[in-house]
Amino acid sequence: MIFKELKPRRGWIIGVTAGAIAIGLIGIGVTQLRNSEQNKPTASQTPAPLPQKVTVVALGRLEPQGEAIRVSGPSGERIGKLLVSRGDLVKVGAVIAYLESYDERLAERNYAASQLAEARERLKASTAYAQAQIQEAQTRIQQVNRPGTFEVEAQRATVRQIEAELALAQTDLQRNQNLYQEGAIAKQELDRQVSQTRSLQEQLNNAKASLIRLENAVKANLGNAEAQLKSEQANLPLSQVQVAARSAAQNLKLAEARLQRTIIRAPRTGRILRVFAYPGEAIANDGIVEMGDTRRMYAVAEVYESDVGLVKVGQKATITSRNGAFAKPITGEVSEIGWQIFKNNVLDDDPAANADARVVEVRVLLDDSQTVAALTNLQVDVKIDVK
Repeated sequence: MIFKELKPRRGWIIGVTAGAIAIGLIGIGVTQLRNSEQNKPTASQTPAPLPQKVTVVALGRLEPQGEAIRVSGPSGERIGKLLVSRGDLVKVGAVIAYLESYDERLAERNYAASQLAEARERLKASTAYAQAQIQEAQTRIQQVNRPGTFEVEAQRATVRQIEAELALAQTDLQRNQNLYQEGAIAKQELDRQVSQTRSLQEQLNNAKASLIRLENAVKANLGNAEAQLKSEQANLPLSQVQVAARSAAQNLKLAEARLQRTIIRAPRTGRILRVFAYPGEAIANDGIVEMGDTRRMYAVAEVYESDVGLVKVGQKATITSRNGAFAKPITGEVSEIGWQIFKNNVLDDDPAANADARVVEVRVLLDDSQTVAALTNLQVDVKIDVK
């Protein structure tokens, strides 16, 4: 009996316990679901924006306008005279140095100049002689032409006069023949008129023959004189003296060019930064001097390729010296952005810095060039304001 009463009570207790556990699990699940709903971002919420970059920092170097250039000469030639020293400001075209071969080339140039002067004097004399010959030929043409023309015209006048007299005599002869037939004149009178007419005819024939001879003579003499004139005119530009003068002029030009190769001139206005070769020394690969226009100085910043897209022409920049070469920072303005990406040349002192970075050269024109005019190639820090 006792056993039978305890069994139903035990089952009730187990049922109640199981229900409580189920209710607890349900509560826990509801709580987790509520927490997950609260932690889930709403549609109106957006991720926080990343901070915008306002400056680009890069290592750089100082260099003069147009970069520093090395002025050289023929390799192996020795320096005769050096006219500049380090720090001198020279203008474009100014003589920097004379090579050792300058004196020799100068003598060659002067000799060629004297040869040209002699050739020109001979040409002048030859030209004057040829022109005199031409003038003589022209005078001969005039001498042949004018008198010959007058003689021909005079002979033509004589022919015309005789023709007129002959015509008159022929008229008289015709009249006398008619009168003789009528018995009005004697036979003697008619014969005299016939003789006079024949004489005039002979005179006319002789006058015409003389006219032809005169015309042919004048034409021949004039042709000869004109041919001589053309010959003298043709010989004038083909004179051997003139050819010699041209050759001497070319020799002088060559000697002058060789002389100029012994004179080293400044290719631009700038300051002498370094001297590599002194009088008596041969020109090596370094050249003679290094120069640059330090009146306008630039900072060449090597900007990482990942940052160069932020840099624009006209942006302001600040240049500082990490080793104290100049005390105060110098301001400047971006004037040019390079067109090539290459390995950086200016290396950071930090051993952990990237030594194989890909960079773009950005040139910054300094507002104060005088302070750093003597600091070409100085390593600097460049900070560009890109905001």
